[in-house]
Amino acid sequence: MGRYLLRRLVLMVPVLLGTTFIIYAAVFALPGDPVQALAGPNTVVTEAFRNAVDQKYHLDDPFLLQYWHYLVGLTHGDFGIDLNNVEVSSIITASLPVTATLALTTWVLEAFAGVALGIVAAVRAGKTTDYAILGGSMVVLGVPYFIIAYIAQLAVGVWLGWLPASGAADGWPASYLLPAACLALFGLPEISRLTRASVLENLHSGYVDTAAVKGLGPARTLFRHVVRNSLIPVTSMLGVNLGLLLSGTILIEGIFNLPGLGYQIFQGVQQHNGPIVVGISTLLVLIFLLVNLAVDLVYGALDPRIRLA
Repeated sequence: MGRYLLRRLVLMVPVLLGTTFIIYAAVFALPGDPVQALAGPNTVVTEAFRNAVDQKYHLDDPFLLQYWHYLVGLTHGDFGIDLNNVEVSSIITASLPVTATLALTTWVLEAFAGVALGIVAAVRAGKTTDYAILGGSMVVLGVPYFIIAYIAQLAVGVWLGWLPASGAADGWPASYLLPAACLALFGLPEISRLTRASVLENLHSGYVDTAAVKGLGPARTLFRHVVRNSLIPVTSMLGVNLGLLLSGTILIEGIFNLPGLGYQIFQGVQQHNGPIVVGISTLLVLIFLLVNLAVDLVYGALDPRIRLA
């Protein structure tokens, strides 16, 4: 397992460098004048002020040199300073708990509900329950999730008043259940359908017949053998989904007024505040890679043949 882990860590380095380079290049190419954005649209920027900002943030250096300065700071854990002279790491510290709480709540909801629905659909394959689950997933996939989010916010948060309609003032779980449920709806169809297909495939495997011959009951065979083997591909999808959720859900955070990382990126793009966009995006890429590494390790634990390949 140690060599397997080391191999995966080594592979993460070029991926991290490549993605950060692309992110930095994209921010570098954004139209607009960051110095003017910092001063304000109605403020006349003096040459002295522009030179001071350019020198502090290396804006007058060539692109590759700017990227090199960023990498050097990153190796020391420095995500940079934004154009308002605020450390990006402090912005991350304030915003990460919001995104992490929303992402983990969403992930738990979609994981448990998606796997449960998939198992039920597989066991009841070809029956009304199966068709209802499959039909419901198609309906959810056909509706843009921001529409469901607005409807849920209006109905549950405003009309019924069961949960807060916006903001994170009430903390977890009250402020996060509604946006997490809206977001989880769009992970459920993929997870439930994959679980269903995987369980159906394993139900027709030879070891199921062997378990029946040995006297194991259907429920014990299902949960002790079939479900465990079926969760291998589902684990991969759940890991990717968690990485994507932790990468910031800009639209949901905007609709429910949650000040998370996605909201900060959106604000940074609007304000031409490159250090915020690059710093937070780099952190999110790193989180995504670490989550996928964890998934690979779980894969190896579930099926030793994977780490030996």
